[in-house]
Amino acid sequence: MAARATWKGFLKISLVNIPIKVFPATESSATISFNQLHGECQTRIQQKKWCPHCEREVATSEVVKGYEFEKGRYVVLDEEDFEKVRPESTRVIDLVQFADESAVDPMYVDRAYYLAPDGPMGTDAFAVMRDGMKGKVGVGKLALYGREYLVAVKPHGRGIVMYTLHHAAEIRSIDQVEDLNSVTTQVKEQEIKLARQVIETFDAPLDLASYTDEYREGLQQIIDAKIAGQEVVTPEVPESPPKVVNLMDALKKSLDAVSAEKKRPAKAVVSKAPARRKRA
Repeated sequence: MAARATWKGFLKISLVNIPIKVFPATESSATISFNQLHGECQTRIQQKKWCPHCEREVATSEVVKGYEFEKGRYVVLDEEDFEKVRPESTRVIDLVQFADESAVDPMYVDRAYYLAPDGPMGTDAFAVMRDGMKGKVGVGKLALYGREYLVAVKPHGRGIVMYTLHHAAEIRSIDQVEDLNSVTTQVKEQEIKLARQVIETFDAPLDLASYTDEYREGLQQIIDAKIAGQEVVTPEVPESPPKVVNLMDALKKSLDAVSAEKKRPAKAVVSKAPARRKRA
């Protein structure tokens, strides 16, 4: 099935405005979602808004948005407050800076979208800017649906990919992970050398398409079996491998295991000779 655009707009680079269509780059329907049911009658559960102070159900029209500035204390914002700062949806991806494509830390990436030209008029300009951005990433802003997004765009195959980004204030500093304070900064060179040897044995060209969601596939098989009224057989869980406490022992055993696997001769395929016909 051909992908369908979720919205249309413009890719703006200085005085250049290119009409574009935007397509989601990820497939949300690929995930398995569930509804909460009452186990006794299998009726779908309703999520009701309940006020424990008034001890009654609250209608949606009575719900307001509050910001907790102190424990148990809130300041209430109404729709007029949001309108004062809500940006007008321009549907323009306004790029204001370019940098090397490696400049965007993957931690900042939120969602991915594909950009394609909207109509034959913008096709040539789209192709020129795509090729002109090779090796670079453009960063800018997008006002859409009453929100302002920080975005990054870069060439991707025959098109352009756009990432919505987290702002720096949303990224938690690694210094906040106190458990890392106990990690040593002095590592023995011999251990590093052995660790690199183990890593090199697994070094190979990366193809993420070769990795599948085994949990999802297994869950889908169970769902299909239940729908068909078949008995669901639980696979045996393999025993956990023995834990090796000593790091050097673990690295050496890893190398030995890989070496043994590589030295194992391939099984020869023996073809049977055709049976001779009996003479009459």
